[in-house]
Amino acid sequence: MSLQNRVVLVTGAGRGLGHSIAQAFADEGASVVVNYRRSSDAARALAESIGTERAIAVQADVTDRAQVKAVFGRAREHFGRPVTTVVNNALPDFSFNGDAREKADRIGYGAFAAQLEGIVGGAVNTIQAALPGMREAGGGSIVNIGTNLFQNPVVPYHDYTAAKAALLSTTRTFAADLGPEGIRVNMVSGGLLRTTDASSATPPEVFDLIAGSTPLRKVTTPEDFAAAVLFFASDWSRAVTGQNLVVDGGLVMN
Repeated sequence: MSLQNRVVLVTGAGRGLGHSIAQAFADEGASVVVNYRRSSDAARALAESIGTERAIAVQADVTDRAQVKAVFGRAREHFGRPVTTVVNNALPDFSFNGDAREKADRIGYGAFAAQLEGIVGGAVNTIQAALPGMREAGGGSIVNIGTNLFQNPVVPYHDYTAAKAALLSTTRTFAADLGPEGIRVNMVSGGLLRTTDASSATPPEVFDLIAGSTPLRKVTTPEDFAAAVLFFASDWSRAVTGQNLVVDGGLVMN
């Protein structure tokens, strides 16, 4: 697939899964906007490794509409053309530790509100800032990053899972609304990945247990996941919108 003429924004790309997604786009020839909130050194190192002609690292908190709008301005100035692919990967602060998470009888709505603001609010801010450039270009692709936990809630991440489920609803309603303009909106959802910053503390036996539960007998890697994101960004999925693809080795089947 050719992505050489694409300008891609990956939010939360300074580390973890976002880093892998940004690198995958760069490997396919796309120009990449590496968004970060706090991971300045890692984001800048990634952009430098790709090359200044095809990558730029830009700081922004996606919950701040003005900061997000400025990212798109910087991208257009740097590349001379608009962003036409957006990957909404950024997360608010969250501890992926099931044993330490508050259970149903203790969690407060404030935790849900924080995740909704970061996950749904951040995605809405980013999509809306991207629309003028996508309309100018005659279309675009938006890929939201989800989770398989709202289909297989094996860990009590109540607030995180609820926000990701809301993001799926937003994916589908935005797909219906923006489809007539040639703008596609899809979601790629994963489970535990081997290995990211979020899963670095996961014991090896947990990875082995999950691998043994999947038809493919393996735990998905960030590179596996990124490949599915590239599919939704490419013309190979030009007739696909409003879909949620679960990439977890077959652990969850739709």
